[in-house]
Amino acid sequence: MKIRMLLVALCASSLLTGCQWLAQQPPPPEPPVTSCDSDIPQLADNVCLVDDWVAFGLAAQRGDSEWRQTMLTRLNGDMPHLKLARATVLAWGERDEWERASELYKAEISAAPSRLQPLLQQWLNELERRRSLVAELAKSESRRQALARERDELAEKLDALTAIEQSINSRHQQSP
Repeated sequence: MKIRMLLVALCASSLLTGCQWLAQQPPPPEPPVTSCDSDIPQLADNVCLVDDWVAFGLAAQRGDSEWRQTMLTRLNGDMPHLKLARATVLAWGERDEWERASELYKAEISAAPSRLQPLLQQWLNELERRRSLVAELAKSESRRQALARERDELAEKLDALTAIEQSINSRHQQSP
């Protein structure tokens, strides 16, 4: 019985001692804090990847021509993330830059991490839709102008025919 009590006391003291050591262990290291405030997004596949690109896309959409020009100067380079960022800025710029933006997107989307590719593809598709609508609008405007010219030509011909008809009618009325 004494041995049993001794064993119980030893087990209890070892358990209590072990708990004491657990309390003294340092807490596990916290993951490094990553800032998602980069003004030029990168292609590093981290927690900020998509958020940084969405924020940059919104800034490009809302930015004025001065902001775009400043960013294009800063985005000069051949690295894939710079080309994709440049494409994003150009996509929200003047219409004559849209083709260049499209070419940059198409050339560099495959260099982006797979998590980012759907967003970039969506932006490219949206850009292509805008380009298509502008081309359709230009074609429609061209057709409208051609129809207006044709209408004016027909109006001139109608006026000439009306004048001829009036001349013929006046001759018939003057003849006895």
